Amino acid sequence: MLKRSLKITGITLGTFIGLILLYLGLAFCLSRITVNDDAVAKNEVTIYILSNGVHTDVVVPIKTDLIDWSRLVKFEHTEGNDSTAQFVAFGWGDKGFYLETPTWAELKFSVAVKAAFALSTSAVHATFYKEMKESETCKSIKISRSEYQKLIDFILSSFQKAATGELFHIQTTANYGQHDAFYEAVGSYSLFHTCNTWANNALKACGQKASLWTPFDTGIFYHYE
Repeated sequence: MLKRSLKITGITLGTFIGLILLYLGLAFCLSRITVNDDAVAKNEVTIYILSNGVHTDVVVPIKTDLIDWSRLVKFEHTEGNDSTAQFVAFGWGDKGFYLETPTWAELKFSVAVKAAFALSTSAVHATFYKEMKESETCKSIKISRSEYQKLIDFILSSFQKAATGELFHIQTTANYGQHDAFYEAVGSYSLFHTCNTWANNALKACGQKASLWTPFDTGIFYHYE
């Protein structure tokens, strides 16, 4: 019985490790395949991709002739209520991660399981910035107005909306600072559709260079080194 138990444990552990390695291998290989490799810079609208080392946001100007984001993602939804911001960063992710996990040390097993297997709801995190500075973790991308309209449509489609078109602001004390807010979102987070997958899909939607698929921020930034 002991030998049989050890054998079953070994097979289970080996399978688990094998699946992890397969996942990481696929993530690496597919993230190196470039979509929209022929994208050409068009100096009409400047957007940014911004990483905190794990998660990627897509940053856009608050106001253009195409959209005024502050009419939907309102300054008064933030603690700072600072209307001098010039940019707003959007990130999509698991609602439990966003609202219940201020640090990795506080990650609950239940939250991790629900997120990994698409068992919970999602949220959009919006953060206002006065300026953007390019760095290894912040890259500018120059796009056309028509491409920006496609990006607008993609971002808007990620929000849950009332019949009036208003977004569902999440009232919470889990904000990351004075200049951010959370909103109810469409879709579920999973191992195969992460916050970075969403950002990568946003770039695909507006015709910019992106990975074929990536769950990690490194897969996105690889194409903008």
